[in-house]
Amino acid sequence: MSGPELAAVEGLRVRVGARVLVDGVSLRVRAGRVTALVGPSGSGKTTTALALLGGYPEGARVSGTVSLAGAGGAPIGHVPQHPGTVLNPARRVGVLLRDLARVHGGGPEAVRRALHDAELSELEGLLRRYPHQLSGGQQQRLVLAQALLTGARVIVADEPTTGQDPATAHRLAALFRRLAARGTGLLLLSHDLALVRESADEVVLLADGRAVRTGPPEEVLRAPARPEPPVRPAPRVRPAPAPAAPVRLDVTGLTARHPGGAVVLREVGLSLRAGECLALTGRTGSGKTTLGRCLAGLHPRYEGTVRLDGEPLPRSVRRRGPRRLAAVQYVFQDARSAFADHRPVLDQVARAAVRLRGRTPAEAAAESAALLAELGLDPAKAARPPGGLSGGELQRAALARSLIVAPAVLVCDEITAGLDADTRASILSHLADRRDRAGLALLFVSHDPAAVDALADRVVDLADGRLHPASTDHPFGRQDAVPPG
Repeated sequence: MSGPELAAVEGLRVRVGARVLVDGVSLRVRAGRVTALVGPSGSGKTTTALALLGGYPEGARVSGTVSLAGAGGAPIGHVPQHPGTVLNPARRVGVLLRDLARVHGGGPEAVRRALHDAELSELEGLLRRYPHQLSGGQQQRLVLAQALLTGARVIVADEPTTGQDPATAHRLAALFRRLAARGTGLLLLSHDLALVRESADEVVLLADGRAVRTGPPEEVLRAPARPEPPVRPAPRVRPAPAPAAPVRLDVTGLTARHPGGAVVLREVGLSLRAGECLALTGRTGSGKTTLGRCLAGLHPRYEGTVRLDGEPLPRSVRRRGPRRLAAVQYVFQDARSAFADHRPVLDQVARAAVRLRGRTPAEAAAESAALLAELGLDPAKAARPPGGLSGGELQRAALARSLIVAPAVLVCDEITAGLDADTRASILSHLADRRDRAGLALLFVSHDPAAVDALADRVVDLADGRLHPASTDHPFGRQDAVPPG
């Protein structure tokens, strides 16, 4: 039985210039219910959800109504896809929570209660850490705890399982159900249909800015919104690169620490040959991202050696010249944070070719436009600032910016997380072509079993700071994809 209406969107239309981002969408968030908003990248999910928070793209013309009266004046909590972007990196977790509790009339007991309700009680011993020292799943629940401290009765959660292992995702679904049982209303944006089926009471499917289907999960997710099936990469059964293929990257004795001295990785060793893809799996918080950042020179706090083509690489990007910077590239999970806010995305892609390959601005612009088109992103769209592109479009642009410099080694950190099936398939297909055609060596960090099946020659699992051979049964569960719009 649904509770009272806490928030509503009625006939929302959002237009920026000639583009209609959202076209007549209506939805309601009720106490005790989880409403899921699903659809392919660029379908208008985030624009619709942000309307509840009073946020619109720059220059937007808006019609329709957004009602929050049912929330009783309580704030609406927002758990973004990449929670690290809204956490103060210079303040310890305990200070953040205590200050927020004080503002809202609470004390230490309120902090303990919020940590318990967000299933972060184990963090009570880690309150002296900074946000960047937490795993992605811990950051998600920390932002949720902050929302609960404000007394929020409505929670907007945008792709909350992005980059999370299946066990963490399952735990999050159960947490959402418990919050709903207490009278909270949740609006969930997700491509993870397993999460939607497990937690949602109602699903709204968007396509091209319109709500094309609304109802219970078993009805809305029963069939795609258009007759053709989603495009998915076929599993590729292929031998590992021949032993004669040169070793591009060789890592020995890598032990990495957080700034406070806590050991994250212990005596890690791995090698990667030209044209080979090594998939790196492991539970959320196991250190996968830290390992990738060490290889790319973004986490210099480590001991051991990283060699590229037999030559030791400096630990920090600041000590790597253009040749070495180009040779080892890193594609971030959070593509939006990797771009400057006010410069056209196309210009930022082209700038990498100018800086690291010595291209003229005209050459770089032409090569960038061609590569973006290969990846399925219209160069005209890429001429906009990052705010004018969807998450999937920005992920393609981030991949283009790394590939435009012709790297020898590419570290991909959860780059298919939070993307619709078509976008994932396009990215995986291009990576497979690059490794086959150009000998690109890939370290592929992922919880996505379909992507690992499609791309990887070898799979290793990171646990307790050490690498272990993955079992023949994947160490992670099945992950569904949203039907295309």
